[in-house]
Amino acid sequence: MRIGVCTILLRLPNVHSLKEKRRILKSLKDRLHHRFNVSVAELKYQDHHQCAELGIAYITNDPQQANVVLSKVARFVEQTNPGEFADYSIEIL
Repeated sequence: MRIGVCTILLRLPNVHSLKEKRRILKSLKDRLHHRFNVSVAELKYQDHHQCAELGIAYITNDPQQANVVLSKVARFVEQTNPGEFADYSIEIL
């Protein structure tokens, strides 16, 4: 069994409250879960309304498939993110 982990750093310069940030992130997390069958959690910056770090996990038997799926997740977030896609990393455990 292989676990693929992707961390994505987002900047949300047009967000003005934590409530607005939570709404945006919940929508994004739900879309990622339904589209790619991944688990998503906010890792850092819960108290900062203009920044977020997401952790995405994908479990499979094929490490190459984990890399492909998580790369697609990162591209999806970059294309649909309402803010700025700052950075991401993928690690296969």
